[in-house]
Amino acid sequence: MIHTDNPFADPPDRREPDRQFRGRLAAGVTIVTTGSDEDATGLTVASLFLVEGEPSTIHFVAGPGTEFWDLVVTSGRFVVHLCGEDQHGLAEVFAGLRPSPGGKLTSAEWAPTEWGPALGELPNRAFCRMTSVVETGFAGVIVGDVEKFELDDLIRPLIYYRGRYRHLD
Repeated sequence: MIHTDNPFADPPDRREPDRQFRGRLAAGVTIVTTGSDEDATGLTVASLFLVEGEPSTIHFVAGPGTEFWDLVVTSGRFVVHLCGEDQHGLAEVFAGLRPSPGGKLTSAEWAPTEWGPALGELPNRAFCRMTSVVETGFAGVIVGDVEKFELDDLIRPLIYYRGRYRHLD
């Protein structure tokens, strides 16, 4: 990593109150993947929650008009991967903070599934079918029914808090 801080980030005193408030919400880091073959892509997402039910649903925030957004909407399916503290570098790649020549997925081993790429080093996954999309403010919310879970032991999750990846102590 070249910089310890994001050189493009607004200084704290110039950030809007909603961004400052959001930054104070600690969140688990996930990587959401979608698409297939050469069209596959992914995005690091911390604004995400799961609602238990029959079926359970996952809601996450992404930017409308991006390649990722367009691919999720077109494919109608996605995979949510939970990141452990040792996936800090991979989270930076999928957030666009670390270069990955050849595309984001060249930085990880993955296998195609009917929902999108399953990243090999992230075994905690939810496989989802999109049910709705709502554009609001500068972002949008994508909602999907969870059709399948794959769970492994995750003791030390990667956390995003106040603009940085952090670990639980």
